[in-house]
Amino acid sequence: MDEIKKVILESGLEVAPLYGQKDVEQSGSQKDIGEPGQYPFTRGIHPLMYRKRPFTIRQYAGFGTPAETHERFLYLIKNGQTGLNVAFDLPSQTGLDSDDPRAAGEVGRVGMAVDTLADFEEVFKGIDLDKITVSLTINGSAIVLVAMYLAMAQKSGFDIKSLRGTAQNDILKEFIGRGTWIFPVEPSVKLVVDIIEYCAKEVPKYSAVSVCGYHIRESGANPVQEMAYAFCIAKAYIEETLKRGLTIDDFASRLSFNFDIHGNFFEQIAKFRGARRLWAKIIKEQYHASKDSSGWLRMIAGGGGGGLTKEQPENNIVRSAYYALISALSGTQTMALCSYDEAYTIPTEKAAEISLRTMQILIHEMGLCDTVDPLGGSYYVETLTNQMEEAIRRQMGEVEAKGSIASAIARGEVQEAISRQAYARESAIQKGDIPKVGLNCYRKQEEVKTVAFHSYNEEDDAKQINNLNKVKQTRDSAEVSGCLEQVRRDAQDNKNLMPAVIEAVKVYATVGEITQVLKEVYGEYEEPIYF
Repeated sequence: MDEIKKVILESGLEVAPLYGQKDVEQSGSQKDIGEPGQYPFTRGIHPLMYRKRPFTIRQYAGFGTPAETHERFLYLIKNGQTGLNVAFDLPSQTGLDSDDPRAAGEVGRVGMAVDTLADFEEVFKGIDLDKITVSLTINGSAIVLVAMYLAMAQKSGFDIKSLRGTAQNDILKEFIGRGTWIFPVEPSVKLVVDIIEYCAKEVPKYSAVSVCGYHIRESGANPVQEMAYAFCIAKAYIEETLKRGLTIDDFASRLSFNFDIHGNFFEQIAKFRGARRLWAKIIKEQYHASKDSSGWLRMIAGGGGGGLTKEQPENNIVRSAYYALISALSGTQTMALCSYDEAYTIPTEKAAEISLRTMQILIHEMGLCDTVDPLGGSYYVETLTNQMEEAIRRQMGEVEAKGSIASAIARGEVQEAISRQAYARESAIQKGDIPKVGLNCYRKQEEVKTVAFHSYNEEDDAKQINNLNKVKQTRDSAEVSGCLEQVRRDAQDNKNLMPAVIEAVKVYATVGEITQVLKEVYGEYEEPIYF
């Protein structure tokens, strides 16, 4: 009889040809499966999940000027989107104003350009923030952008005590993955905690940080590393926040997570079920939370760009539909999909609409909202869930045995581990050891195909700088100087900077001006050389 080829998941777990009750028991038993809405939340954080309310649809969008992004937001809302996820350009992400020479050629290119409060007033004009929740995908300059969002909401007449939304605000993953850091690790973490503390007291329904395993995975981490590093990062923020005198129940329920989906269907589902259970245990057992809601793994999970290909791009429509199905079967609270053309360009309006319709088809046609955790009880899924929980726990233990995640990141150790993982996986794809349809298998000889790229509008640069100049000419320069000086004093005195930054943005101090003051106090990060 021919030997059966081994199947090894990306997480390193071996898949058996058949599963039964014995496998579930050997991997950790069924005792922690529980019921939906009950600790440890393996089957979901709410008793009825989507039967009561479908997942929020929150496509990532934003480009060019605030006026252009405003038009795209209105289009998405009109077509059924229930939340907004704002993309910012690289200058905004790295704390540069649009008129900074270093911003040339990047203004509005990969997201919306933001310089002052006036830009937030423009982009959210006429949008009901009591009905549409907003996620701000911003990190290094998050304290400025969150301050602008709150100031804009107040100025528009919304009560920030009831304002819902999310700031990505996960700077530690920037050092690992995307690279839009500004300040050294320690003061960067301090700024994250400033926002958590301020929101816990003043904006209690707002999620002040979305810990982002997504970009760790996109940088090359395997599914276990994605979850383990994200949880270690979340714990770092928790521990620094607890030092401020807050209790775990004051803020943990407003922590959220952003996770990635691509790869093996069942591995991804088990990843989330096992991680949700582990997170609940961490919050209850390590931090002694008294509220069940403190241990909820509240997440946005959607199709990752790392799973898409430039080759045969229409295949990405199919891939994204599977990613959406995984997300729903995993019990996500919010879903977003990379559009099929996102492997090579900013999504077109049509591509964004296809992603939107994909999620709506799941809700309205496929029965995904009919019952809770439909894969619960599967021998394979429950065994894999147990194995994933244990694998994530072990990976976290390896990180914590060497000290804090922040210190490991500062030394470049986490970055090195992920770089090696990414290199090994990409090499396997290039060799064909890991099949990728249309890329290294089932590829046509005449594969070269013309695709439509999002054209960069160079006039956006001039428009944005012109708008910035108008704001500078009409604002009170003395007020701006006074507010910037207060930001400087509070930074030097190690105070929570949110109150001072909010006052500064209210008088139309710019992203670049506030960031420059903080650079002068904190310095700038220098990336270690690794790999």
